[in-house]
Amino acid sequence: MSKYDIIVLGSGPGGYVTAIRASQLGFKTAVIEKESLGGVCLNWGCIPTKALLKSAQVFDYLKHAEDYGLIVKGADKDFSKVVERSRGVADGMSKGVQFLMKKNKIDVINGFGKLKPGKKVDVDGKEYSADHIIIATGARSRELPNLKQDGKKVIGYREAMSLKTQPKSMIVVGSGAIGVEFAHFYNAMGTEVTIVEFLPHLVPLEDEDVSKQFEKSFKKAGIKVMTSSSVEKLDASGKLVKATVKTQKGEETLEAEVVLSAVGIASNIQNIGLEDVGIVVDRDKIMVNDWYQTNIPGYYAIGDVVPGPALAHVASAEGITCVEKIAGLHVEPIDYGNIPGCTYATPEIASVGMTEKQAKEAGYELKIGKFPFSASGKASAAGTKDGFVKVIFDAKYGEWLGCHMIGAGVTDMIAEAVLGRKLETTGHEVLKAIHPHPTMSEAVMEAVADAYDEVIHL
Repeated sequence: MSKYDIIVLGSGPGGYVTAIRASQLGFKTAVIEKESLGGVCLNWGCIPTKALLKSAQVFDYLKHAEDYGLIVKGADKDFSKVVERSRGVADGMSKGVQFLMKKNKIDVINGFGKLKPGKKVDVDGKEYSADHIIIATGARSRELPNLKQDGKKVIGYREAMSLKTQPKSMIVVGSGAIGVEFAHFYNAMGTEVTIVEFLPHLVPLEDEDVSKQFEKSFKKAGIKVMTSSSVEKLDASGKLVKATVKTQKGEETLEAEVVLSAVGIASNIQNIGLEDVGIVVDRDKIMVNDWYQTNIPGYYAIGDVVPGPALAHVASAEGITCVEKIAGLHVEPIDYGNIPGCTYATPEIASVGMTEKQAKEAGYELKIGKFPFSASGKASAAGTKDGFVKVIFDAKYGEWLGCHMIGAGVTDMIAEAVLGRKLETTGHEVLKAIHPHPTMSEAVMEAVADAYDEVIHL
């Protein structure tokens, strides 16, 4: 039996980052992976979807070249080549993780790992043991009984990023990040897209102002938006899928070549031996403490299998926190109130902290500032004037409670707010930190100035 200090089950952005940090700290480490290194994020999620979205952005630029004084005739796309490029990017990233495993002297064990009592893992009949076993098995597309996926006409995100041919029409069910990113991509490629959301607004977890702006942008792009609506049943027996949609006005029947189910994710905790070991689970989440220890000593869990935001950067941070605690370093629990969320459709969305509604419900007296990109010189020059930056401060002490952005490139701007909040920055300090001109990022300073009645460019 092979013996390790730490075994990590799963090699997504939670698992492989955990393994690297463990190795850096001097632990003899192994990773168990049943598919490809990098997990869903690198192979079927974060990275390849961004490659698809980049192709959509370039195609959109070509279609609107005249807006920039350029003449491009006969611009078209090769859908299979777009998908092929995305897969190539994913393969390159996966090979990068292979390199990192070798560089950090981490053993990669290929196969399906099953936990056993006594700090052991069985991988396809062979046993391995470790002082510490960290579960990082991630999640998959959730299936609802009335949205059974067949992989052809009713699909999840995996199939959505590797279709052989482009569908003429598509219904996207669910408007979280996965749903709206694919809705934008397929619409930009020329597919007729309808998006169905059960709640009153698209991207329902975002600040309401952001959701309303996003809906306007989607409708302007030609996407049919159906909110406060639900898909009750599907009939995939014919050439087209028939979807019965319940709306506030009654039932409506929609038809499309493909239905993409983007109604969330389900944790991968089945058949991995949790019951055999006695690890406590609530619904489909493994229960852990601040240091990601389960109820059974020597077994830990991080990422999408534990409660909290199912985001790649959260899984990585949890894994690092977990192994640093095992190593006896001084670590602080993760502040889940300061986790940035990003959506990479067009326009992009990025946010951190409380929404306006949450801040009011928490009893704060607020100072709110908003700066539209229509007033930004950089946005005007770039032709990307849709959107705004919104900031929320506590009027009493100046605490930065929340920051919400929608527009071009905002996913690269949100880190300023995350860092500012981590350092307990006040509105006054942001205002007096000189931002470069002309940039999209100066909209943060302008929004803060608006909150404190000092805005110059509005």
